[in-house]
Amino acid sequence: MHAPSPASKPRTRDPWFDNAKMALVTLVVIGHALPLLPGTTFNNHVYDFLYAWHVPAFVLVTGYLSRSFEWERRRMWQLVRTVVVPYVIFECALALFRVHVGGEQLEDLFADPHWPMWYLSALFFWRLLTPVFKRLPAAVPVALVISLVAGLYAGDTLDAARVLGLLPFFVMGLAATPERLERLRSRGAQLAGVLVLVAIWVLTTWTDRWAATEWLYYRSRYADLDVSDSEAFLIRAVVLLVGTLGAWAFLALVPRMSGWFTQMGAWTLVVYLFHGFAVKGASYAGYSEWAAAHDTLALPVTLAAALALAFLLAWDPVARALSHLVDPVGYAERHVHEAHSIANAKAEADVISEAVEDAAERAHLRS
Repeated sequence: MHAPSPASKPRTRDPWFDNAKMALVTLVVIGHALPLLPGTTFNNHVYDFLYAWHVPAFVLVTGYLSRSFEWERRRMWQLVRTVVVPYVIFECALALFRVHVGGEQLEDLFADPHWPMWYLSALFFWRLLTPVFKRLPAAVPVALVISLVAGLYAGDTLDAARVLGLLPFFVMGLAATPERLERLRSRGAQLAGVLVLVAIWVLTTWTDRWAATEWLYYRSRYADLDVSDSEAFLIRAVVLLVGTLGAWAFLALVPRMSGWFTQMGAWTLVVYLFHGFAVKGASYAGYSEWAAAHDTLALPVTLAAALALAFLLAWDPVARALSHLVDPVGYAERHVHEAHSIANAKAEADVISEAVEDAAERAHLRS
């Protein structure tokens, strides 16, 4: 996920990835809305199916779009401006909302990212690691080993467990090339994608038999999951494999054409950062009680509402207005630059005007 870029800028990148980004952030909204529903067998199955692969796919796409990052002054400043600053602002804003509107009790602000804010913390560290893994031989196997071992030690501080647990997907994105991704455009790859997602749907029918939903979050130490280390390594390996297959299957099925949905892909960070207020607001307003009393309607209504929320936040007029809060430093920089340009243009116009007046006066004197 990247910081929002104005839709008016020329689009030179493949619309495939903008479609993927918008589809994935929409799935994030849906995934965060599903816990508002009663915990029926089917609802839990939908949730497990989604979480088995959509976060890995999101991280993989993020890795691919981070390939150009280097430890350069301009890139480092951009990282601070578009990741660190929004993290501080929205960690505060969402915490205040949850405490004063929802009456929740939160601890370890900033050090332990709350709810969706973990992704910005992870993105910050993944970007810093990018130059290392781009130059590291056998980068993907190394990332896999790190992910497997991290479950023994990594904790909640800055969501280190997720940063390291999901690292293989980010590194897979770094290792991907346009030529390799071109293979996903074939009919055979698309058919395989359908079959893989169907297989994951069947597999997640029995999630609690081979793992548990908590494993799909990549956030807990193995010791907290009441399994031996050998069992934990095996389960984490299976979860990584399922996530990898699901992520590539999803990418094989993403449409390649450009359209209104593609344009929304420029505003995924706006959707990501603001949707939590609406989801939490619905929870505080008693949506879960309504859903429990209307079990048949609850799932389709929730899915439709989540889709509408994602599309509303990514709608250009709304997204442009909210983007100033997502990137306030960039907004200020643009206005300072515009003011400076206007001042320079005015100064140049004054010089030209004075030169014209001097020339006219000299011509008058000569006459």
